[in-house]
Amino acid sequence: MLQQKYQFIIPAIDIINGECVRLSEGDYNTKKIYNSNPAEVAKMFADKGYTKLHVVDLDGAKNRTVTNLKALESIAKCTTASIDFGGGVTSKEDVKNVLNAGANLVNLGSIAVKQPALLKEWTNEFGASKFLLGADVRDEMIAINGWTIITETTIYDFLSQYLALGIQQFFCTDISKDGMLQGPSIELYKSIISKYPKIQLIASGGVSNMKDLIELQNIGCKGAIVGKAIYEGKITI
Repeated sequence: MLQQKYQFIIPAIDIINGECVRLSEGDYNTKKIYNSNPAEVAKMFADKGYTKLHVVDLDGAKNRTVTNLKALESIAKCTTASIDFGGGVTSKEDVKNVLNAGANLVNLGSIAVKQPALLKEWTNEFGASKFLLGADVRDEMIAINGWTIITETTIYDFLSQYLALGIQQFFCTDISKDGMLQGPSIELYKSIISKYPKIQLIASGGVSNMKDLIELQNIGCKGAIVGKAIYEGKITI
């Protein structure tokens, strides 16, 4: 049985052009619009009892500049849920703007891979607890820039580097699973947790039913980001 359902499940709100969308395998050409008002979606989740929201500016991730800040502000105004927001954050000013717009956590991916010295500077200024690092992977290799570039950095090298810096909160997305509703990367998450037993690991990608969520909880994940499974009615809110 899934314990603390509304804390474990973290609904995803992906935004393109100010609209709530979902992609398949990170492919922008597969965009499907679910709602033209992300704040309306956020309020629906909050009203149902969910305490966390994962908000991604897909325009920002692709173009490397925060683009949907107004959507974040609208979401924050209509819910008391804890919000993590990412996509296009490349400067200290961006971090400030995202936090001031109502996000509780800034989620980062590409910049953590390409500019670790900059992220160290940010953690010194804002505190490591303000950051949720996203490790997007394909075959255990980190992908950046909205999943469009596969790097030569492994997920394990990435995690080791930032755990040493004091960051404890991570989410890991297997791109091949994302939006496919074919089940999450259980073996990958097992491997990560066995190597780093104190990590606060959130699963992302592939969740298709409650059984997947129970299995993720049983192996030690601290939460699961769920998108298409909710929007397509595979998991009822």
